[in-house]
Amino acid sequence: MPGQLVLLPTSLIRLPAVSLPLPYSVLDFRHRRLSLQQEPGVRLKSSNTSPKKSQVSKPQPPSVPQTSRLSRVFDMGSKVNYNALRAQAVETSNDEAVTVNMKSLIDKILARYARKWSTLRELIQNAADAGATRVVIKIETRPSVRVPSPQTDDPSTRLRHALQHHTIDKWIVENNGMRFRREDWARVKEIASGNPDETKIGAFGVGFYSVFDVTKNPFISSGYEALEFYWKGNGLFTRSFQLGMLQSTDTTFVLPMRDSNVPVPHGKELFTLCQFLTRSMTFVGLESIELCIDEWTVLRLQKTIPGSVNVNIPSGIRCTTSNNLMRVTKVSEEAIQLEAEWIAALQWSAGLREGPGNGNALEPTKKKLASFLFKSLGQSTEKPAQEGRGLATNTAEDMTIKAKQKTFFHVNRAAIQTSVGDALSTEFVRCRNKVPPKATTLSYLSQSYDERAASTVEKRTIASELFEYAMPTTTGVICIGFETSQTTGLGAHISIPSLIPTVEREHIDLTSNHINTWNIELLRAAGIVTRICWSSAMANFRRQQSKLASIAQGKALTSDELQQVVPSVDSFKTFDWKKTTPRSDVGVYVEEAFWSCSSDFEILSSRGIVPHKNVRVAAGDLSFIEELPMVPEPLLKTGLVESLRKGGDLADVQTDDIVWILDKSQRTRTPTELQQLLAYIAGRGRANRISKAEVHSILKVAVATDEEEGSTRVIALGEIKYYVDPMKLPPDMPIPPNTIPFKYTKTLSKFDTETLGFQELHIPDWIRWLVGNRGSSGQLSSKYNAETNPVFAANVLKVLSKNWSGFTQESKMSTVQLLDNTRIIPTKMGMKIPSDAYFSSVKLFDDLPVVRDIANVKEPVLAALGVRKTLEIGVVLERLMGGSSQTDKADSKWSHVDLIKYLVGVWADVPERDRERLKRTPICPSTTSSGQADEQKYQVSALYEPTEALHQLGLPTLQWPGPYIPGSKEGRLLRILGLRDAPPYTDLVNIIATAGQAKNMALRDYGIRYLIENHQSKGYNVAATAEVKTPFLPVHGFEDKLAAPSDCFTNEAVGFFGFDLLKKHLHQYAAQLGVRSDPPVERCIRRLLRKPPQSKRHARDIFTYMTSRLGVLTNEHIDILAAAKIVPVVGSGSRDSGVSTAEAATSDVNGASMNGGRLRYTTPRMCFLGDGGDFRNIFDFVDFGPEANMFLMRCGSKQEPSPVEMAHLLTRRPAKFLDELKVTKYMDVLVMIAKAWDTLKQDKLLVEAMKQAPFLLGSKEAAPDGNPNNQDDEDEGVAKTWQLAKASEIIIIGDHIINYQLFKSSVLAAPQQDETLEDLYIHLGAPSLGSLIEERQKFGEFTSDQSSAQKLQTIIHERARLYLHQTPKEAIRHDAKWVEKSVSVQAVKSIVVRTSLKGQDIKHTQSRTATLHKEGSRWVIYVTSNYEIWDVSQALASLLLLRSKPGDAMMLESILRSDLRSLQRKGLNIDKILRQKERDAKVAQEMHEQQLEQERRARMEQESVEEEEVEKQQDGDTTVTTNMPGDFPGSSPAKGPEEEDSRQSQGFLTDTLRKWGINVGRKPWTNGENDVDGNRAAPSKEDLKDLGLDPDADVDGGEPQEGPQETPSAPKKPLQPMTPEQVASQVQQAIQSSRPHTSTSLRSQSSVHKVEERHETCDARPGMKMLYGGHISNMPLFLDEDYLKAANTTGEKFISTHREGLHLFKSVLDACTTIYNVPKESIHIFYDTDSNTRAFNKANSLFFNYRMFIQQEHLAMIQRGQKETPICVWSGIMAHEMA
Repeated sequence: MPGQLVLLPTSLIRLPAVSLPLPYSVLDFRHRRLSLQQEPGVRLKSSNTSPKKSQVSKPQPPSVPQTSRLSRVFDMGSKVNYNALRAQAVETSNDEAVTVNMKSLIDKILARYARKWSTLRELIQNAADAGATRVVIKIETRPSVRVPSPQTDDPSTRLRHALQHHTIDKWIVENNGMRFRREDWARVKEIASGNPDETKIGAFGVGFYSVFDVTKNPFISSGYEALEFYWKGNGLFTRSFQLGMLQSTDTTFVLPMRDSNVPVPHGKELFTLCQFLTRSMTFVGLESIELCIDEWTVLRLQKTIPGSVNVNIPSGIRCTTSNNLMRVTKVSEEAIQLEAEWIAALQWSAGLREGPGNGNALEPTKKKLASFLFKSLGQSTEKPAQEGRGLATNTAEDMTIKAKQKTFFHVNRAAIQTSVGDALSTEFVRCRNKVPPKATTLSYLSQSYDERAASTVEKRTIASELFEYAMPTTTGVICIGFETSQTTGLGAHISIPSLIPTVEREHIDLTSNHINTWNIELLRAAGIVTRICWSSAMANFRRQQSKLASIAQGKALTSDELQQVVPSVDSFKTFDWKKTTPRSDVGVYVEEAFWSCSSDFEILSSRGIVPHKNVRVAAGDLSFIEELPMVPEPLLKTGLVESLRKGGDLADVQTDDIVWILDKSQRTRTPTELQQLLAYIAGRGRANRISKAEVHSILKVAVATDEEEGSTRVIALGEIKYYVDPMKLPPDMPIPPNTIPFKYTKTLSKFDTETLGFQELHIPDWIRWLVGNRGSSGQLSSKYNAETNPVFAANVLKVLSKNWSGFTQESKMSTVQLLDNTRIIPTKMGMKIPSDAYFSSVKLFDDLPVVRDIANVKEPVLAALGVRKTLEIGVVLERLMGGSSQTDKADSKWSHVDLIKYLVGVWADVPERDRERLKRTPICPSTTSSGQADEQKYQVSALYEPTEALHQLGLPTLQWPGPYIPGSKEGRLLRILGLRDAPPYTDLVNIIATAGQAKNMALRDYGIRYLIENHQSKGYNVAATAEVKTPFLPVHGFEDKLAAPSDCFTNEAVGFFGFDLLKKHLHQYAAQLGVRSDPPVERCIRRLLRKPPQSKRHARDIFTYMTSRLGVLTNEHIDILAAAKIVPVVGSGSRDSGVSTAEAATSDVNGASMNGGRLRYTTPRMCFLGDGGDFRNIFDFVDFGPEANMFLMRCGSKQEPSPVEMAHLLTRRPAKFLDELKVTKYMDVLVMIAKAWDTLKQDKLLVEAMKQAPFLLGSKEAAPDGNPNNQDDEDEGVAKTWQLAKASEIIIIGDHIINYQLFKSSVLAAPQQDETLEDLYIHLGAPSLGSLIEERQKFGEFTSDQSSAQKLQTIIHERARLYLHQTPKEAIRHDAKWVEKSVSVQAVKSIVVRTSLKGQDIKHTQSRTATLHKEGSRWVIYVTSNYEIWDVSQALASLLLLRSKPGDAMMLESILRSDLRSLQRKGLNIDKILRQKERDAKVAQEMHEQQLEQERRARMEQESVEEEEVEKQQDGDTTVTTNMPGDFPGSSPAKGPEEEDSRQSQGFLTDTLRKWGINVGRKPWTNGENDVDGNRAAPSKEDLKDLGLDPDADVDGGEPQEGPQETPSAPKKPLQPMTPEQVASQVQQAIQSSRPHTSTSLRSQSSVHKVEERHETCDARPGMKMLYGGHISNMPLFLDEDYLKAANTTGEKFISTHREGLHLFKSVLDACTTIYNVPKESIHIFYDTDSNTRAFNKANSLFFNYRMFIQQEHLAMIQRGQKETPICVWSGIMAHEMA
């Protein structure tokens, strides 16, 4: 049936009843819908020109020829050949027309118009395109039916009433443009045809249709004709007629309102309409616009253009765009006057009053309204109010009074020539239905400062609000006739009539291919015109600056001159580049062209208009380099300057600029400029924007003049190093030439001076300069000579005294040394050096030079300089102690005691040099043995205090009459002079050692006692005793032997190594004597390596001691010990594990023996602990006791050899192993190695050695009579011999049992009892027997009756499924389906098989009743008429299984031989299994039928949906199906509460049991295997017993078994899964039965059955022996008895060591007991060392392993605060044990 296409692109829409050209036929759509998903935005429905409902065509079944043709459009991969499909559709279908729902189309077109006043915009633009100069907009109103009109002739009252209460009756828009032509009348009836004139703006042909959202029946009159639009249903029709005498020269559009309740525009809405009309006058080619409401003219706008002048285009500007599409050929400038006249109603409506300061400024209203009607005309959706609409109610005001104001602006119009290629031209025509113009225009509107000043507009008035909305006050917009939503980013409007907008003309089309190229080039042309406007503005500035005096004189502009220029600089704001909206790339294209069209750019600077490359931006006051052109400060914040700076075209003032000006300028800087320069550098330094190198480069060329006291000097800043701190040095003091005067730095901080590179002038340096420049040869005059001018010297000393406390010690010393020989101290004897001057307090002699005239100088400073407070020590020694006649006491002589007492009184004033002299002068005698003073004098530092203890040590003591008090003043002074109170540690040691060597035991013992008693008081505790190598301590066991502290020890165990022991009575003073308990472990290791133990007891003692030192042994120590032969062993042992026999002989120390055997040594890694058992004669086993063994274990000894070690030794000495272990145990060793194959295979060398070594066991059988062909079934008398061989010499029997019976006496066979062992043989290269057997089969003729073969084949196909049901998947070679497809049975008369062994001349020929033969890809079982099921089973088993065994063939034989009923009695679910294939086929058939049914229903539903949609669209039915909030379409309904509850957890206990493998409330049992239905196999009896169920109950899905029953008449009910309530009940019983373990020991039988579940061992370890170890907060702890013995520890020690971890483990168990309400007294903790048991239940007492708690890192988790995982795991373990 015919169909129609809806939602077409607007470019394809025509008038109703007109066929539309489609890009492809409707037939394409129909067939595409058959094969593809429906395309977005395209729907198919039936076509009917009438508005009645149409029937949806249903697909007809294709005819036979069509079916054959359709089959050709699909290839083998179900891919559609669309070319063939389309060709077929063209042949078999009819053409159909497409119609349009016109009402829906217009509504969708108008919905895209978002801007207010869109209808007026379109009508005004059409008037401009028609060449009109005047447009009149009239609003005719309808009186209110609720509020009567006032009965008055007052026009103001009637106007106010109309604005407040009337509604709009119609809009009338008149223009005086060109009358409608014939083609205009035709085009207005079409949609999307557009204006073909490329010079006009209209392009899409849809602008006029915006009137339909205002009116239903627009009316047009123009010239002699008129046209009216009207609707019939969804179709739009027109009727035209001639006006005759009613003709008019104007064109009129009459728009009756479709809604009679729309109020008259009022308030801000009326004002925004006036603002819109005002802005419309900017670029539209109209001269006037009037707005009337009834008979009142509300607003009249008049535009006057006096003329235009051409703008010069600079030669440096490239006028062509980057793609050469546009070229600016001419630019002119027009000065425009815009005059507005309005009545007071507009002012009253807006709430403003004339005059400044009244009212509030209005902003353009840009809110989107609810319907397009009010978007297009800007009217409110409010219903007419009963009273006024919020307007002013001052009825005394005359609303018809007129007011008039005008403004000025200018427009730069550019002529643009275009050059368009064919591709772009074609796309242009397709989009706009017109060719691209060869020439177009571009206008640039802005308002200068002068134009704003000339306007008669006052601020905050009606005129200001109208004109400011029209002018680009902040940012301009792009206009395409009228404004768009796109901003320019400039302070100017840009009109580009040839820009191609989007349909609603709100945005620029920059997305369509080719069209965006045209638009982008026009935007670039706008950028070029903007640049030309800028050059014109700069030319105006250049004309202004020529009148300025500074520019004429070549100087910088003054501040007054800048004030004259800056107002004009307001035009700079026009070129502020801002981000454009809504598309930011529009501004990018314009600005890019603005900057790229020319590299020459001029800008206003402090030196006038200059190129921008020579202009800099000043950061602060840089008047000290006024020669440099800089941007005036008012321009810095303009957008243009910021753009130049961001683009790198306008740089800041750089250091190089300053250096260049300072270097090239011929003038020096003034003092003021010098201060500015320093301030500038300091400011840059504070901002961290200048480097030291830059500062140096500026100061290096900076030169300034300084005027001081009438003289002028030049300051070269490059030579300045210091600055003056006035707080330390007065500014009036002389300063060095390299110091800058303080007046230039007084405003700078310390940080600033450091930035300048200046350092503070320190007083010591200043004094050094003063001293160095004194005298006639210096730079200073006599006024500043400190040695000759006492006043200046006093001032210098005052400065020194003021700053002395801030001097460093080094500065003080250097200053003292500097002034030491300078006569700077004024005294009564003249100027003296400091050491020759005395304080006035020294009065012993009258002829001393005492200081004077130095007030305000601190006494400590003078004392530090050397001014003396006491007599010189030489004078004292000469005049007083020597009895000089110059003293007043010439007849007396002082003793050393008198001297000390004198010095005590004046010591604080004694200079340092005199003190040092006293220490060097021998002034005191020592005490003789008789107690008298010695005649010889000694230095005080050579004597000791006069005490008895020091005297007994033989030390020289000071002779002091009377009692000596160390704490007295004299005693303290003597200590200062060096008197000793005790001998140094080394001296005391030497005294003791010397006495010991001289056999002076009394002095030796006294010295040791003195050392011990004064250990703390005399500071011996800080002596470096470890460095003392002098032997002075007595050694245990020797009378006169001495040892150093580092060579003797107190631990008696170190005697086993041969170390010396300290005398026992001194052990308690070992710390004071510096003796350690043990030697360093390295020394013990060296002695152990040098001299290993000589006996087992010796070894036990040494190894036990080394166990105590395990804490200090490092990994390096362990590696050395593990590889050292230090373990003594007896006997030959393993030749490979220890030393060889020859080595044993050389290692035997002095022929020592241990327990009567030869002694040799081995390494800890090569020996094992324990008695060794069967391996004692193969490996070296030792046992030195638990503590000693711990040391060996740390060094690498193990309890038993690892499989890897076993394998290594086995490959070297297999015969010895076999001799020692015999065959059975040897086989066990091989099994152990086989189980460790994953580890062994990592060692490639070991694997290679195992392949080459004859260490594997192989068996060979022979009949007792020696006849190898004796094949009796009885095994009695068969001799089986075992021998060692390589893997390649042993064969794997596998599933070749029959052939093995033939050749068993000729081959070595691998053991068959363990598959793991058999895998080891295979890994090492043992061949299979099948690879060595060659069979030749000979068949007789086929029997004529194949019924028996067919019957057997049926049985095989049937029973194969039964046989494989219980077989693990990984063991199956071929499944039952493969057997059905690939295995057949054929009957022959005879079968003869000749079997031979490769490489041997042994052959056997025998007759068989069945054999297997491969024919191509199929297998045939040939049987004789009297075939045996056993032969068939053997042949079939090799096909079904990867590795068959004799038992497998026997099982298969039983299944093949028994009937189905017998097999069912044996427990096989025969019915279920045999029905499986039938069910599979039935299910597949049902699924196929369901799929077909679903496809059929889907097609019917799709057709039904399409039919309903067609009906809805034709009837206008908008009802849609709603879902619940948040639902997706087509979502399934919510599940019922029963279904939801079925998925919820059934409680913590049930979830925990399920997590640990105990399924509760679930139908299928899990035991790791699947039945034929894919379900899990039935549970084992152990599982049933664990849950308290009858293990003999039927578990086969509820179906009772057949066969003998205990009560045939009442068969047992099928086993039902336990409910959660039953499980919870049984668990509760288990909880209540839990009880504490009351015994102090815990033992388990050595043969306890081990149950494994999920690879977690939860049973007691066989042979477990536990002892009670204590309580952990009332929770018993049991410890492994073997562990206690090996670690030599107790329960108390264990608890003490693991206290924190045990308490944390108990807290976890307490939390678990809380969950299950288990009695806490039933919970126990145990610890073992070698099992994997987490927990076990012993007579309802629960035991939990603390070692597993640590090993699984649960302890670490809890210590980190992570409790959830440990509690969850152990609660599951507890639940498992209770279950």
